[in-house]
Amino acid sequence: MRLCSIASGSSGNCIYIGDDTTHLLVDTGISKKRIEEGLKELEIKGDELRGILITHEHVDHIQGLGVFSRKYAVPVYATHGTIEGIKANKNIGRLPEGLLHEVQVDQTFRLGDMDIRPFAISHDANEPSGYRIENGSKSAAVATDLGIYDDYTIENLKNLNGIVLEANHDIHMLEVGPYPYPLKRRVMGDKGHLSNELSGRLLCDILHDDMSAVVLGHLSKENNYESLAYETVKLEVTMGDNPYKGEELPITVAKRTSVSNIIQL
Repeated sequence: MRLCSIASGSSGNCIYIGDDTTHLLVDTGISKKRIEEGLKELEIKGDELRGILITHEHVDHIQGLGVFSRKYAVPVYATHGTIEGIKANKNIGRLPEGLLHEVQVDQTFRLGDMDIRPFAISHDANEPSGYRIENGSKSAAVATDLGIYDDYTIENLKNLNGIVLEANHDIHMLEVGPYPYPLKRRVMGDKGHLSNELSGRLLCDILHDDMSAVVLGHLSKENNYESLAYETVKLEVTMGDNPYKGEELPITVAKRTSVSNIIQL
């Protein structure tokens, strides 16, 4: 199984997860051209994709969905609430008939040789979800846009080989930064985004010996930067109640506007 961030950040998100027979995208929050360029680096064509999994309807997760889907007719999978949000977005345009497929959280479905389990997340969208994806031998998940996490979240992220995990903001940078006060409250709220510290604490709860890739994603452009997210998450792991040291873990940070390293799980 391969994992690759084509783009990840507050300005646009698109993650590839796949293997030799089944290719999937999680979110299409960048332009069709950038999605195609990312897939080219993976040596995959748009019409070879088996499905697009959408986490929620915010523009940084669906920006390129309309144009890309109309060109390649790749089936789109999302919860009922997310599909309604997609339909309500006039900028997406009309999608080809039969392309949208409704899924339910906590109910596994299969695409190619991948078993996909959507799980509920806490975010200010209609019916947002993360995705856990398994191909029988390996497993990966995308868990971003989490205002908070709980035992349910942890249970869905146990025993993974790889994860794209939100580390959205540094709390101090957010507090003193340029955002208006209501937006700061939203980001820090239960339906907002995970801070670097909370990302590290969640990671502590799901680490195990076979976790071979942790990709920190969805960093805020205004309230975070790569090295700060990386060092903070490492420190939380080192100080946490677990047998691991942050500097020993395979942690990377997803690039905002370019394709990150292709990770073989």
